[in-house]
Amino acid sequence: MVSTDWKSDLRQRGYRLTPQRQLVLEAVDALEHATPDDILCEVRKTASGINISTVYRTLELLEELNLVSHAHLGHGAPTYHLADRHDHLHLVCRDCADVIETEVASADAFARKLREEFGFETDLKHFAIFGRCRNCREDRAHAPGDRAGHPGHAGPPPGERVEHTRTAPE
Repeated sequence: MVSTDWKSDLRQRGYRLTPQRQLVLEAVDALEHATPDDILCEVRKTASGINISTVYRTLELLEELNLVSHAHLGHGAPTYHLADRHDHLHLVCRDCADVIETEVASADAFARKLREEFGFETDLKHFAIFGRCRNCREDRAHAPGDRAGHPGHAGPPPGERVEHTRTAPE
């Protein structure tokens, strides 16, 4: 269902909520951290005539209007989520590609150190930290050898991205 806030947000800025914009916003909302290709697949479930350039142009406009935000969670295309969600860091598992959200405050000490030592002001809402999630670490601890092909690993084959989003415990 489309949010009346999207419609009023766009109207206040002189834009209409076109069917394409509505579909892209709904896809971003439903998919959470989604690449433009993921969004295109979702949008095409309803409107098969939409192409990837329409998705990119729409995402660019929606980001300029602060309705969506992006983050780089690995190589390739950025992922998008609704901007009205709280700012958060992304913890990305290198094994299963799980994405865990955590509060930006988790990196306050790091951001403060960068500011004090380098005068560098960080934009942590685009920040992704790569490592290994609890489940994959436990799989490794209980299985001999490396991740590649060991029977205890439930993640996807290398290069295949399966994204699950959850919020880190507080």
